[in-house]
Amino acid sequence: MVSSFGMAPSSLVVLPTNRVMTNNVLDANIMDHIPMTNIMPFGMCFAPTNPAFIAATAAALGVPTPVPCVPVTPAPWVPGAVTVLLGNFPTLDNTSTLMCTWAGVITFTSAGEFTVNVP
Repeated sequence: MVSSFGMAPSSLVVLPTNRVMTNNVLDANIMDHIPMTNIMPFGMCFAPTNPAFIAATAAALGVPTPVPCVPVTPAPWVPGAVTVLLGNFPTLDNTSTLMCTWAGVITFTSAGEFTVNVP
């Protein structure tokens, strides 16, 4: 995964709560969006709406100063694959996106599992 305001890629962490695996890979649904549980940091953040970035930039007399990227993702992934439910929620596919409170968009760079196509 990448964040539009992050400086490094990250990986989705899927817990075994849904108890569904495809090819020894845990399957995710749109509710797998919890910061620091499912969504790990993206290195440094340069989102202009992030209060930590604003403070660091102000302290540096206006020089943009990236801060550690701690994702804030209160809403589920969208849209998910609505034709396949996993734990009563749409399963997650590689075209789903996740919004960060600081205006970043999190997207997949790789599906992570390549043997099943979700319609």
